[in-house]
Amino acid sequence: MSKKTVERPVKWGEIGNIVYSRTYSREKSDGNKENFSETVERELYGIDKQLNLKLNDSEVDFYRDMRHNMKGSVAGRFMWQLGTKTVDQLGLPSLQNCAFVVIDEPISPFTWAMDMLMLGSGVGFSIKREHVYKLPKLQRKKIKIKKMDDKQADYIVPDTREGWVKLLGKVLKSYFYSGKGFTYSTQLIRGYGEPIKGFGGVASGAAILVEGLNDIIGILDGRRGKQLRPIDCLDIMNIIGSIVVAGNIRRSAQIAIGDYDDLEYLKAKRWDLGSVPNWRAMSNNSVDCPDAKLLTQEFWDTYEQGEPYGLVNIALSKKMGRLGETEYPDPEVEGYNPCAEQGLADRETCCLAEVYLPNIESYEELKKVVTMLYRVAKHSLALKCHQKTTEEIVHKNMRMGIGMTGVMMCTKEQLSWLSDCYTYLRAYDKEYSKAMGFPESIKLTTVKPSGTLSLLAGVTAGVHPATAGRYYIRRVRMASESPLIDVCKSHGYHVEFQENFDGSLDKKICVVEFPCSYPEGVPSANDITVFEQLETVKFMQENWSDNSVSVTAYYTKEELPEIKAYLEENFKDNFKSLSFLLKMGASGFKQIPYEDISKEQFEYLSSLTKPIVSVEINEDDLEDLGACGLGGCPIK
Repeated sequence: MSKKTVERPVKWGEIGNIVYSRTYSREKSDGNKENFSETVERELYGIDKQLNLKLNDSEVDFYRDMRHNMKGSVAGRFMWQLGTKTVDQLGLPSLQNCAFVVIDEPISPFTWAMDMLMLGSGVGFSIKREHVYKLPKLQRKKIKIKKMDDKQADYIVPDTREGWVKLLGKVLKSYFYSGKGFTYSTQLIRGYGEPIKGFGGVASGAAILVEGLNDIIGILDGRRGKQLRPIDCLDIMNIIGSIVVAGNIRRSAQIAIGDYDDLEYLKAKRWDLGSVPNWRAMSNNSVDCPDAKLLTQEFWDTYEQGEPYGLVNIALSKKMGRLGETEYPDPEVEGYNPCAEQGLADRETCCLAEVYLPNIESYEELKKVVTMLYRVAKHSLALKCHQKTTEEIVHKNMRMGIGMTGVMMCTKEQLSWLSDCYTYLRAYDKEYSKAMGFPESIKLTTVKPSGTLSLLAGVTAGVHPATAGRYYIRRVRMASESPLIDVCKSHGYHVEFQENFDGSLDKKICVVEFPCSYPEGVPSANDITVFEQLETVKFMQENWSDNSVSVTAYYTKEELPEIKAYLEENFKDNFKSLSFLLKMGASGFKQIPYEDISKEQFEYLSSLTKPIVSVEINEDDLEDLGACGLGGCPIK
């Protein structure tokens, strides 16, 4: 990438610049942070040199215009990684957003998940009984695993991702197979806050690894001589997520998929019934259910207390792509990624991209944007992976998800382009795959939640309405030591520490509050019913997405009887995945991402702040990659 990159104007959304600076701007060799134009040039370098996609001059110009004018975007992971040595070293996993694993073996599903989480992918996992009960019983005898920072320890943990994963594997092997304890040393692991070159960010330190392993050991001890239950596997996976998230840029995102009639699982996040371990905040929990008529009362109880479980329909996901189209079946799908827009086979990963549909001016422009994003995604899927099982299935399926965002801001004309554009893309995939020697892609399109990428452009997220009313507070999480915290404070924005489930404060993470507003006329969750939201999901599933449509449908408790009736009639044949959330102000949660405020409150808070129109920081640690595309979730 040239050091003489000319900075071009960008069509930022309201808080787009600060979110870009927090999440995607990398440090350059001179110690300064990239501006957006330099990020785009780095992307183009990676597209050419790493993905081996040779764009001609006019295509390069189109790519620059598409990015600066917020017409379309590669995934957040591409924005962060393309053009860096990390892609050269790690290949496929460095650019993959979504991952999924079935827990049907005692060691490798857990270590695979930890590996992928540490590489930045969100990870879904199945803890259905048909899978978990394939695990052998744990050893009956007491096993002693002890940390001793001494060169005489049996295992000295390297200061690497592989070293952490291997330590987890050794613990599981002791409990499932050998029955022998061991000692380990963390003396080589760098201290908390020290910089990590390559991937970026700062080190977590050894303490969170030791604490998490002790928690996992406690769960294993409690099941000596018995099989693990789905709830135990949930806890182990969530603890792995908490190990990965601590102190670093790789904010874990997980989705657990269990049985619709597993009552222990359905009560796993019922904080109203008593103490819930903090680590259970690491996953969005869903059940696989082919027909909503089968759902138990315990499932619906989660809708009363504010953390409703989601629904996935694996049977429908295997059967068809877009609604009514059975020519593209997906028989190996076993679960979903954390935001539930991508059905995945066991140990499969996939990549994403985004079209800012409200900013597209014609059908021909839409085809050009979609074609460009498709080509970038397709070439990335041909990269190698150190996990050979994953490499094989990714290279076979070539699964991607080109998403649409800002759907609720679109005109009827813009929405009318989608079905024909999908047909065009399917034909283009056949032609392009044949020309390049690639397999055709089993799936091509999606609608993802698009939290952070939509913030860059200032459009509504994915298929969602404006999350609150026209005026709202948007809370953004950042690492406490980030210099951006001081920038936000100096501009008058309110900053506080993150509060955990149990009321304790996590002083490693700060929550910044930004007063924001949507343009007049944009529908909000306060203006439309939950059923209007669900009908929009059906529209996008029928006309665009051959994967799934990620949605958080906002409801009130008074609507629950009607929701149950609606799903009993419509879910089986129309929805691959669904999640719900009590409307803002009704959930009981603190520090929610969006909070509805009045026009008067907005004007008052705005008067106390000065918009951040540029960010110039020379520092070593800025990144807090909490975006969906980087392994995090739009819950933030």
